[in-house]
Order: sequence, then structure tokens, then C-alpha cells
Amino acid sequence: ARDIEVRPFTSTALGSMLVVHLLYDVRDAMGANAVNTAVERLAPMIEDITGGGAKLRILSNLTDQRKARADAVIPAASLETETLSGADAVRAIVEAGVFAEVDPYRAATHNKGIMNGIDAVVIATGNDWRAVEAGAHAYASRDGQYRSLTRWWQDEQGNLRGSIELPMALGIVGGATRVHPAAQVALKIMGITSARQLSEIVVAVGLAQN
Repeated sequence: ARDIEVRPFTSTALGSMLVVHLLYDVRDAMGANAVNTAVERLAPMIEDITGGGAKLRILSNLTDQRKARADAVIPAASLETETLSGADAVRAIVEAGVFAEVDPYRAATHNKGIMNGIDAVVIATGNDWRAVEAGAHAYASRDGQYRSLTRWWQDEQGNLRGSIELPMALGIVGGATRVHPAAQVALKIMGITSARQLSEIVVAVGLAQN
């Protein structure tokens, strides 16, 4: 366990509530079972210290201490078509990206496209795609408005640049990943040796899909 955070919370309906966050480095596991076991064991200690009752003891899928990031550079010339110059293509993609950053209705479809790529790899490797989806969409709303998970801009050389960052709790040991032969084959095809490496590939696929 890396750290424990304690956050008091007061509600007129519920009265005082204490929220305890356990930050746990689970290495190459997704970590759901490890975290759930740890918080179950800690709950009686919290009750003894506070004199209250521990109501919920469960992991969060908003794993914002376990994020993955990918960046891309696409030369404008590679985006040129018979009817569109490379510079115009870059400009159009940047404009579409800004639209998704400021409008939640556009962002929902924009992010759905990203998750089309991410979910496919997560499912193929035996990981929990629903947990990844929940964390991604919660992260997209972290400032109070639902926004794009990616950002696109034009650099000084006129190239298209993109980046993506989102929570990515994946594992290559334990759970279905360990026992499902197809998941093992998928990891072998990609040459995966760590959960971090898998997370990096997954977000790169999401950025490419976008």
C-alpha cells in the first residue's frame, strides 16, 4: 500500500461521513481483488479508530493515480487527398477536436470512437473493459463538464499532433488474463511483458482510432 487518504464529508441527508482512500500499487495485476481484500481487512480498524461503521469497502474504477498517455505526430503531407490539401486536413481535424473539447454532445461520440479501439484490446487481453470505460468517462468529466479524452493541434512545422491521457487499470497476471488461452495469445502476439506496456499500447490504439 502506498498511501491512505482521509476525506471528511458532510451531507444534510446523511450527516457526517468519512471517506478513506487506500492507494495501492498492484504492479502487473489489474488489482480489483487485491484492493477489495485490503479494504475488507482495514474496515474493522477504521471502525475502531472512528467509532463509526464501515459501509462500503470496494475499489474505485476512477484510477486517476494510474494513467497512461500516448502522443502522435502526423505529417500534413500524409493527410493530403485528391480534394483536400494536407494543411486543410490538419485544420479540419484540429477544429473537430476543439468541438469535442467544448461541447459535451460532440465529446460523447468523439470519446465513444476512442473507446472502440481501447475496448477491443482490453477485451482481447482478458481485462475488464467495463471498468476501463467507467474510469475513462469519469475522467472526461473531472472538471465538471464532459470533455474529449484527446487533444489535437498543429505544430510550428504544420504537422498534426495529438495526445491522449486517461486512467488505465489493466493487468497481465491474475483473473481471466491468467486462465484464458486467447488472452495469453493476444499478449504474446503483442510481446507484452508488463501491465504498463499494455496500458501504453491500449491508449495508443485509442488515439489512432480517434
